[in-house]
Amino acid sequence: MPDNASGTGFNEKKPTQKIIRIMIVSIIFILLVGTVSGYLYIKSALEPLKPGSKDRIIVDIPVGSSTASIGNILEEKKIIKDARVFRFYAKAKKKSGFKAGEYAFSPSMDLEHVTDALKRGYAVRAYHITVPEGKSIDEIAGIFAKQMPFTKEDFLAKANDPDYIEKLMKKHPKLLTDAILKKEIRTPLEGYLFAATYDFNDEKTTAETVIEKMLRASERNILPLEKDIKKRGLTIHEAVTMASLVEKESGTEDQREEIAGVFYNRLEEGMRLQTDPTVLYALGTHKSKVYFKDLDIKSPYNTYRIKGLPVGPISNFGTSALNAAVHPKDTAYLYFLHDEAGQIHYAETFEQHTELKKKYIK
Repeated sequence: MPDNASGTGFNEKKPTQKIIRIMIVSIIFILLVGTVSGYLYIKSALEPLKPGSKDRIIVDIPVGSSTASIGNILEEKKIIKDARVFRFYAKAKKKSGFKAGEYAFSPSMDLEHVTDALKRGYAVRAYHITVPEGKSIDEIAGIFAKQMPFTKEDFLAKANDPDYIEKLMKKHPKLLTDAILKKEIRTPLEGYLFAATYDFNDEKTTAETVIEKMLRASERNILPLEKDIKKRGLTIHEAVTMASLVEKESGTEDQREEIAGVFYNRLEEGMRLQTDPTVLYALGTHKSKVYFKDLDIKSPYNTYRIKGLPVGPISNFGTSALNAAVHPKDTAYLYFLHDEAGQIHYAETFEQHTELKKKYIK
């Protein structure tokens, strides 16, 4: 009887220990999952609620509002993801003294930009202007002049002022090099005014303020790729020029890497790039179609006459065109053409290209 009792006690202990171990492992697992989930949630709450959104939401911050109440207002207006994260972020970053007023926020703003605006008292933006990809400086000047307190001529005069350009080159030495001063360059800052949406809070914003804000946007997007640009054997100016060609030749983002690949293949083969947008830029006009007679224009921009890249960019561009110019697709194609529907057809040989022209170009 004692032996049986002893045996029973031993058998009961083993399953008890097993249950305890399972419980401990489960608890650790739950804690780990909770920690990771919490980290990911907080990380997402710090980032823009809707990256790329162009919505403009007016938010009124009443006088005497606490950080907690401001967070609640922003969450209700769908500017931020979580009011608690906003409150903790403001405390951790020692951001306080938020100013009352009417603000124009966007769900594309992260917490850093939201709190900075509140701290500085940047109320409703005086101007909210989008500069699309593929625009020349002349077109950019027109876009701003429609809304802002300066004329297109004011903007262009500033963008072509030699003394001002020299000042900008000193402020942005990595971005703006001597290459922009070549006498053949039509306008020094062509291609360097980044395509983006810009906000200006001062109703008396000047052309100079606009230009410098756009240059800073270019620096933020171009300079992080400096090592990759050098690895490809390009200068910053050449990369900007290639990005502008890719931008003008592509209708959609998924076309850009392959187009860039074709351009680099042609350069390696010693072929002319022969891209129509450079002809139009050389002509200084906008036309839906380039004719054979147009191809003869003598210009350092006309890639039907010159070998290599044009002397400078022909337009601004977006991030996808820039990335394609720096990281092109590895392809065997040497030719491409657009059909009437905007589709691109590629060819490895001139004979194939000729057949595609007969088929798609009417």
